[in-house]
Amino acid sequence: MLFNSLEFLYFFLPITYLVFWRLRSKQQRYVWLTITGYIFYSFWNYKFCTLMALSTAVSYCAGLGFLKWQDPRRRRFCLVLPIVFDLALLGFFKYANFALASVGSLSDAVHFPIHPVKLDIVLPIGISFYTFHTITYIVDSYRRVVTPTRNFFEFSCYVSLFSQLVAGPIVRFREIEKDLEQIAHHDRKAMLGRGWSFFTLGMIKKVLIADSIALIVDPALLHWERLSSAGAWLSMLGYTYQLYFDFSGYSDMAVGLGLMFGLRLPQNFNSPYKAVDLSDFWRRWHISLSSVLRDYLYIPLGGSREGELGTYRNLMITMLLGGLWHGANWTFVVWGGYHGLLLGFSRLGAARLAQVPRRLRAGGTFLLVVVGWVLFRAKDFGMATGLLGRMFFPTQGSLQPGWLLLTAAVVVAATLAHVGPNTFQLAHNWNHGVTLCLALLFAACLAVIYGGQQSPFLYFQF
Repeated sequence: MLFNSLEFLYFFLPITYLVFWRLRSKQQRYVWLTITGYIFYSFWNYKFCTLMALSTAVSYCAGLGFLKWQDPRRRRFCLVLPIVFDLALLGFFKYANFALASVGSLSDAVHFPIHPVKLDIVLPIGISFYTFHTITYIVDSYRRVVTPTRNFFEFSCYVSLFSQLVAGPIVRFREIEKDLEQIAHHDRKAMLGRGWSFFTLGMIKKVLIADSIALIVDPALLHWERLSSAGAWLSMLGYTYQLYFDFSGYSDMAVGLGLMFGLRLPQNFNSPYKAVDLSDFWRRWHISLSSVLRDYLYIPLGGSREGELGTYRNLMITMLLGGLWHGANWTFVVWGGYHGLLLGFSRLGAARLAQVPRRLRAGGTFLLVVVGWVLFRAKDFGMATGLLGRMFFPTQGSLQPGWLLLTAAVVVAATLAHVGPNTFQLAHNWNHGVTLCLALLFAACLAVIYGGQQSPFLYFQF
């Protein structure tokens, strides 16, 4: 089920909302949010609900173990076993075929042919996100950052919360623990207006901006071999803004839905294309993921505490694994390594970069990010090198059909992304004129959806 679908807007959301606010006790609301989360998830594949329930149960039991045992050996057992279990599930479903294919390619390269049989595996949607939810909960419980909950349905509704279940933001338990504990005392009207504002703006970003760009960019990149240099640049600029407005639109809708139920989800995007260096970019882009990688991988590896070489090593390991998290493809690994190198150079030359005018730094950072998105978007290295070749070496070809419309869309998107405020910078206290304008734009979104365009969010595949 998609946020931008008629069944969600006309049936699932109204029923979930109305029943939730009719219930009075927090236990009833925990149970209801758990049930609706599993119903929401089952629209993709009900069989994988069992997988999520199993991961939830294992992590919940680990929390009970932390409450019961204080000796280090048993606490480490409660830490390691469930994390290994969660990562094993993620590794099997997301990376098993990738590993088998890599072994086959390597064996061919060394002339020792092995032909692994590809497994018939369907990737459970959202598994990367809810696995990170359970792992961060386990680690924070072990570190005594949070007190594990004894209420199973409180924990299960946190894991299966439909607003952030399949594409984030990655919400740590400690970030909404207080709201969950006070869930029976929330005022329905207190955050409703702000919630609807976030949801509407997210819908506009997704349906009217990202999907409009996708209508031209996707066919063009499908036949990237035909593009001229100008066409390649225009297509990748289009994809750059499509990805941002698609994913930040989803995140805004998730935040808005959370507010409607009295739950404050964290900000996931903070105008990333305004960044002045790569470190600044990763503080602004997919904030929930980058902060998880920092706190649960980079710092435990040693962070910047092990000298310059150790710092660069830890940066590279973190970014390589962050790239791999995005997908079972070597292009994602190389994309992560590319950003790891850029972060290293940014750190190495921080003093000199600080002397460069801010606008030039922002422009250079944006250009480097666009180049990186080529690897992120490419299906294989042939497509990546072909597109980069067209972008940096004059190549004849065609501009894709609709290039004038794409140019206009890119100009609008660039203005909003580079100059305009992001959703969290807005007051969301609209006068009648702005409210009417948003209502008309939301109606335009509905018209597009009625026309049959209900495209999935790009980050669903991760």
